[in-house]
Amino acid sequence: MENNVKQISKPIVEWYQKEDKNLLWKQDKEPYHIWISEIMLQQTRIEAVKKYYERFIKELPTVYDLAKIDDEKLLKLWEGLGYYSRARNLKKAANIIVSEYNGIVPKQYEELIKLPGIGEYTAGAIASISNNEKVPAVDGNVLRVMSRIIGSKENILHPETKKKITKIVQKILPEEAGDFNEGIMEIGEKICLPNGRPLCDKCPIKDFCVANKKNMIEEIPVRIKDTKRKIQNKTVFVLYTIDGKIAICKRKDKGILAGLYELPNVEEFVEEGDVRECLKKWDIRLEKVIAKGQKKHVFTHIVWQMKYYEIVVSEANESFIWASKKELDKGYVLPTAFAKFL
Repeated sequence: MENNVKQISKPIVEWYQKEDKNLLWKQDKEPYHIWISEIMLQQTRIEAVKKYYERFIKELPTVYDLAKIDDEKLLKLWEGLGYYSRARNLKKAANIIVSEYNGIVPKQYEELIKLPGIGEYTAGAIASISNNEKVPAVDGNVLRVMSRIIGSKENILHPETKKKITKIVQKILPEEAGDFNEGIMEIGEKICLPNGRPLCDKCPIKDFCVANKKNMIEEIPVRIKDTKRKIQNKTVFVLYTIDGKIAICKRKDKGILAGLYELPNVEEFVEEGDVRECLKKWDIRLEKVIAKGQKKHVFTHIVWQMKYYEIVVSEANESFIWASKKELDKGYVLPTAFAKFL
């Protein structure tokens, strides 16, 4: 391991210890708070998470509250963050913590990694931040920072690359493991930005960075996806009654967006002239059909290409749940894939 990598630990810790820690989950070392924030921060930026975190902790201040909350209420609290399986795993883990750990979130990596929804990164983050355990916490930010530091052009989406970088981080972890992990993650969040836009002049470890010295910032990190996402065509029907009620229905308990609510839809493109025939199966009496265009929603392994129509119906029927916009906002979890049509 090159000396430049060995030398980054101290400046990262010193930089982080001077940083403003006004985020609520950074103001204590409470494992419950760290756990919730880290799950929320997966694939979501800090600024977007703040309001969700504050609302979540206000409603569910303890593990006991999380363990006993109704599933519908939990998913409503999570609405907007996506990846609803993460919320379900939080509750599963909370129940285990209540029954096996007396309601105390464990601080040890080996115990945390056993819990549903907690992988290597999250276990490392909780253990190092709450307990200063010398374990790495390698997320996308850390992979980007470290790839630039060592000048690596290996694909960071490949598991072997992550293993190599995790081993390097493990070797250079200082005694202040929590501050180091938070520091390098924050450098990735605030300074060592993706897409060739890093703020190198503000970086505390720029003098040790191979990518900076060799002008390879735009080339690193390398991200090559191994598989293409499957394309799935859909037609979505935004059905309104004259008094503003909107038709929704509940999805199946398995698969994408399991157990959440959706707008009526079919898994094919429907031409405008065929809309009335398509809606006959739901016994819908149409007053007006407006073709609106197309939208798409990208999941991890699939892309929904969606044509959609706004349709005024003469009356509500029993084929769907009919709710006002206010009722939707308050009582139903309509994921972004469908909420974007409203």
